[in-house]
Amino acid sequence: MALIPLAAQASNGPLTTPAALDDALDAAEAPVVLDIRAPTAYEAGHIPGARNAPYGLFRGPADNPGKLVTEAHLTEVLRNLGLETDTPVVIVHQGSNQTDFGSAARVYWTLKSSGFSDLAVLNGGMNAWEQAKAPIKTGAAPDIAPSAITVSFSDEWLATRADVQAIVEGREEATLVDARPEAFWRGETKHGAAARPGTIPQSQYFTHDRWFGEDEPSLIKPDHVRELAAENGLMQGDRLVSFCNTGHWAATNWFALSEVAGIEGVRLYPESVVGWSQAGMEMANVPGLIQNLLNKITGKY
Repeated sequence: MALIPLAAQASNGPLTTPAALDDALDAAEAPVVLDIRAPTAYEAGHIPGARNAPYGLFRGPADNPGKLVTEAHLTEVLRNLGLETDTPVVIVHQGSNQTDFGSAARVYWTLKSSGFSDLAVLNGGMNAWEQAKAPIKTGAAPDIAPSAITVSFSDEWLATRADVQAIVEGREEATLVDARPEAFWRGETKHGAAARPGTIPQSQYFTHDRWFGEDEPSLIKPDHVRELAAENGLMQGDRLVSFCNTGHWAATNWFALSEVAGIEGVRLYPESVVGWSQAGMEMANVPGLIQNLLNKITGKY
């Protein structure tokens, strides 16, 4: 079943609205709503019938949050959620701001790479659902009959450290796109888990928050995405690899370019700069000794 009315699919792609989702939930083959917020937020109010799958289930450890979880871990998580690869799924985040969207995009990427094809993100998340005065239920998540899914993770949308190294060394042709704010790219600040400030060599930056409308900063605007991609020369046939600090902001760039702009073959480097720097790989835009000391003194990192 389609999660979005056919008339809307051409312009909205993998995004759905509160009204469209509310209608879909009344259909005979309703999608599963996957609420990826913390259990406390879920219990305080969620879409009726939603299953709770906190974002952390799809992330690595605190010292390397972007690291891929294992196929065995994903298999257990998705079995406990009662999901199969042919299950239509709508992912719901809080919808607080542009950064929050990265959680929905990362889960979407993970599910797509696990074999799911009928996926959508609720544009604006739970905040948009509440603003639409749609039905809300409180309390704990329902009991779910486990599925028999076994995850086989595809590398079609995945860039590994070895892949990125091949690009840096010129053995593979692709564009590395840094989704972080410019200060990270320039080495003026860094993520707490990164071994060093700076960026991956040969990269350019395209900040993740540019895909959102200024008037509604928590909403991805499909027409704006396509126009912005074209204006910046990001087009079909380009080989693009998205990264950030921990594969969170980068997931938004991947989602916008791959799923909304429709550029085939866009890949996500999940560990991003944290994993890259911890592995002792070559970095660009690393500040000198004195500047590095000043940055520490001034609290930039």
